[in-house]
Formats: sequence, structure tokens, C-alpha cells
Amino acid sequence: MAAIAPVVEHDGAPPVFPRRKRRKLGVYGLLVPASILIGVALGYPLVRQFITSFQEFGLKQQFGAPPEWVGLKNYQTLLTDPYVWTVIARSIAFCLVNAAVTMVIGIAFAVLMQRVTRTARMTLQISLLLAWGTPVLASMTVWQWLFNSQYGVINWVLANVFGMTDMAGHSWIIQPLSFFFVATVIVVWMSVPFVAFSVYAGLLQVPDETLEAAQLDGASQRQQFWNITIPMIRPVLSIVMLLQVIWDLKVFTQIYVLQRAGAPTHETNLLGTLIYSYAGNFSKASALATIMLVITLALTGFYIRQMLKEDEL
Repeated sequence: MAAIAPVVEHDGAPPVFPRRKRRKLGVYGLLVPASILIGVALGYPLVRQFITSFQEFGLKQQFGAPPEWVGLKNYQTLLTDPYVWTVIARSIAFCLVNAAVTMVIGIAFAVLMQRVTRTARMTLQISLLLAWGTPVLASMTVWQWLFNSQYGVINWVLANVFGMTDMAGHSWIIQPLSFFFVATVIVVWMSVPFVAFSVYAGLLQVPDETLEAAQLDGASQRQQFWNITIPMIRPVLSIVMLLQVIWDLKVFTQIYVLQRAGAPTHETNLLGTLIYSYAGNFSKASALATIMLVITLALTGFYIRQMLKEDEL
């Protein structure tokens, strides 16, 4: 078979194969439709939100009144409000704590699925899928019943089984600390299945030969896990952790539903619910949503930078 002669440039550049070049352009061409759809679906709302944040855009503008350009006034109002900074700090702390707890429990479930029998693994996987697939509002109804101050199961177990009689009739959502404990339990419960299945898929890609070789060299199971398994599935862990940080920072439904059940809104607001509270002032809501986007990008950029530093080592 005759070889395909490369095309050599006159300036001494390396040979270029037209067929490979066309194939490469074809691959990038396949990304164009998806890129256009993503640009239209995500780009327009972001641009519209950004423009609105520099305007005075309230209920009057919804009925046809022209918006007034106010520049950085909305950002100045928000960033000089101490309560906004309190909510930002509270949201970041809630996000990081929930992401860390979710990762620890999710990894534990993934390791458990790898080491139990097939029947136990199928039972665990079905249970996780049911927890993951249950609609958020339906789950919130069940959790509110469990933590109900008068007839909740949690209070009954603590008071009658563990002897904590002071927990009888305890209201979990009145105090901010116990409110966020309940919110953390619910958010983590809904997020663990995704982490568990993702990490379990990564664990299945670890070669058995590598672990067997480490075992023959005298490595314990703990050493195999921390020195071999974790480094090999680190890309999976990094992506899952990044997604958890993003999702937990913009959590809304769980907090909003618990607030509507009687919690003090001012002491329990996160960024998502605070943005929603500006429903009548679209300009402030847009400005705060933009600030939230910047915080998300900052956390994401910091985490990606740490990931790249670890890869370089």
C-alpha cells in the first residue's frame, strides 16, 4: 500500500496531513450546535441579569415603564449592607461544611458498596436511588414530619429511647443552629447518592493487579486505600467535590421550605433565599445574583488551581 505523502511547508514547518486536519476540524464542528444552544440558553439570561443589575428595575418596569440606568448603585447598596456580608459568610460556611460532610459519607458508601456481597450492594444501591430520585418537596414533607416538635419521630426517639426528656416538644427550626443542622441533614441526604455512585464508578476502575501487588509488598488495607486507591480516583473526587461546592452554595428549596414552616427568616437566610426576598426589586436581585456568581467562580477557580498544583507535583 502506498504511503500518503505529507505536505511540507516551504518555511521548514513540520509536515501537515490534510486528512487529519479535516478530521480535527470536523470534530470541532460537531461542537458548534451544542455551543450555540448553551450560549442561547445560558448566555442570554446572564447578560440580561448583568444589565438589569445596573438599572433601577422594579414592578413599574414590568408594566412598561422604561428602566433607569443607575450604574453601580445597586452593588454599592448591597456591599455596604452588613447583613448582606453576614449572609455571604453564612452561605460559604454552609456550603463548605455540607460539601465536606457529603464527600465523607459518599466515599464511605462507595467503599461499602465495593466490599459487601452482591445482594447487599443491590439493596444499598436501590435505597440510594430512591433517596436520590424522590422529589425535593416530597422529601421535605417527610423530613418536616420527622423533626416536628409535637409528633415528630426524632423527638420521640431522643426522649423515650435515649432518655433526653428535654427534647420532648423541642422545636428544631426556631433556633438558627438547630435549623442549619436540620438543613444540613436534608441537603446531605439528598446529595450523598450522587457522590456514592460517582466514587463507586471510580473505584471500579482501580486495577486489582495494583492492589494485589501492594498487598504482596506488605501494605495494609488502609495503606492501599490512602496511597493507591485515593490517588488513582483523585480526578473523580475533584470533579465531584467541585460540583458539590457549586450546588451547596446555591441551595434554595430546602432552606425556603424550612423557613416557611416557621423558622426566623432573618437569622436563617442564605444567598438563594435572600435573592428571592428581593422579588419586588429585580435590580437588587440581579446585582446580588451577580455577586453570588462571582463568589461561585472565585471558589471554583481556587479549587481548580489547587487541583492543577497537585497534578504538577
